[in-house]
Amino acid sequence: MPLSEHEQRVLEQIERSLYADDPKFAATVRAIDPRTRQRHRYARAIVGALIGLAGVAVGIALSRNTITVAGAAVSILALVYGIFAWHRGAERPEPQPAAPMAHPSLRGRLHAAGHQPRAPHGPKRPIMQRFEDRWNRRRGE
Repeated sequence: MPLSEHEQRVLEQIERSLYADDPKFAATVRAIDPRTRQRHRYARAIVGALIGLAGVAVGIALSRNTITVAGAAVSILALVYGIFAWHRGAERPEPQPAAPMAHPSLRGRLHAAGHQPRAPHGPKRPIMQRFEDRWNRRRGE
């Protein structure tokens, strides 16, 4: 279900506020891509299946039933993990790229283009208080 325009604006403001308050954390969070996580899950499943198959081969070569059974179990578990990863990825819609946030050096150009400059922050207040203040300012406009 797509977000309404108002919800998208609020989300963008929250994102900008987060980036302004803690740019290192925001960059870390932004760097996490669901598709990358999905590829890592697939890679883990494939590596686990290969390790399990190697265990089966070694167990057969050494005539050790315990190694063969353990290798088969690892292969089956890796297969199940891969299937769950595939289903999990199929449930999620494709992520939409986030709107690029303005870097502080662009503020002058944005202001010249008609965008309102952000008010300087006073002493740090709780984030919920800032959200409420923004909400009240918008409702008053």
